[in-house]
Amino acid sequence: MKTTSALSARSRAAFSGLAVTALAAGALTACGSSKSAKSEPSQAAAASSSPAGDPHKAVVTVTAAGGCAVDHTDFPAGQVTFDISNKDATAVSEIELQSGQRIIGEKENLPPGFNGSFTVALEAGSYSLVCPGSGQPTRQLTVTGAASTSADADLSTLLTQGAKEYKTYVDTQVGYLVQTTQALDSSLKGADLVAAQKAYMKARPYYEKIEPVAESFAVGNDDLDKALDARADDVPPAEWAGFHRIEKGLFEDKSLAGLAAYGDALVTDVQKLQGLTAALEYKPFELANGAQELLDEVSKTKVTGEEERYSHIDLLDFQSNVEGSEQAFADLRPALQKIDPALTGTIADAFSALDKLLDTYRTGDNPSGFVLYGTLKDTDKPKLVAAVKAVQEPLSQVAAKVTKA
Repeated sequence: MKTTSALSARSRAAFSGLAVTALAAGALTACGSSKSAKSEPSQAAAASSSPAGDPHKAVVTVTAAGGCAVDHTDFPAGQVTFDISNKDATAVSEIELQSGQRIIGEKENLPPGFNGSFTVALEAGSYSLVCPGSGQPTRQLTVTGAASTSADADLSTLLTQGAKEYKTYVDTQVGYLVQTTQALDSSLKGADLVAAQKAYMKARPYYEKIEPVAESFAVGNDDLDKALDARADDVPPAEWAGFHRIEKGLFEDKSLAGLAAYGDALVTDVQKLQGLTAALEYKPFELANGAQELLDEVSKTKVTGEEERYSHIDLLDFQSNVEGSEQAFADLRPALQKIDPALTGTIADAFSALDKLLDTYRTGDNPSGFVLYGTLKDTDKPKLVAAVKAVQEPLSQVAAKVTKA
């Protein structure tokens, strides 16, 4: 789970691309590789309605005085890359692109002085560019026309098949999430603390594997990421619920007292998630952005030990995020092999090395299957960071490649 400014329009959100329901296009978090913005709009003029330069690129400048300033607000349908620069807005750490009630693209970890980018494929319609925490947080964007289709029928088929396979994976994992949270809820109503702790560990991976999908429902009444995965400092104490509120009771307080109500709410929210995800269809670039977002989540909260602060099973979450990322890549791999075989091989090798490193931390001495995070040596964390980064850098190129295909 990620955090945002206290002035954010929501508490958290993450890895979405452009998932499409029967009614409208949505998305999983789209996080690309970091790069410098190419120009800086005037703080006095928020945006121009006419394109300035490449119509498929948007230059976004974030300032304390001007909020989100974008160099143009009208775009043709198809691939759009947002190049973002945070000049001096200390209250802003992320930028989101929203369509209706869903986040369809996002760049996190963007404090003052940092640049970043993300790439999405947009259909005709209205979108909101949001800088939570800024003085003028929202800019309205308009997309018109129809995107061109791939001239390579075989490649298009491979990309479509990969997206279908990923949907099957997500639906399956959400089904397991429902089952395991129901089991956790039942254990919270019993008297066996150890059994409840084990039930918590069984449920966590299924959320972590599809975390970007859940985090994409993070606008308005559908802020499921906050409901399911908020940590103590992410929300006001009276609003804290979900997995980590239960985790605190089980592993720090070591008591089942009062946890049954949180278990009931967790089941309700997970079932709501299942209903929402059942209607989704995914586009190829969502898979790429989702894979990247999961690794961003690893580098932000799992490597630091912030996620499971009471149970210390962060390596289980770490491995689950990696598995979800690797699955999205695997579903894209046949198409990506045609687009860029060298890049495909680089990513596959980096994932293999990361998997092997994680295997060295497996143990039968803990129900999570991994050593507790607090037992890691100072030399372990840099190894994990380097292994994740080795995947992140080439993986960040995939969204743009599959969107252009």
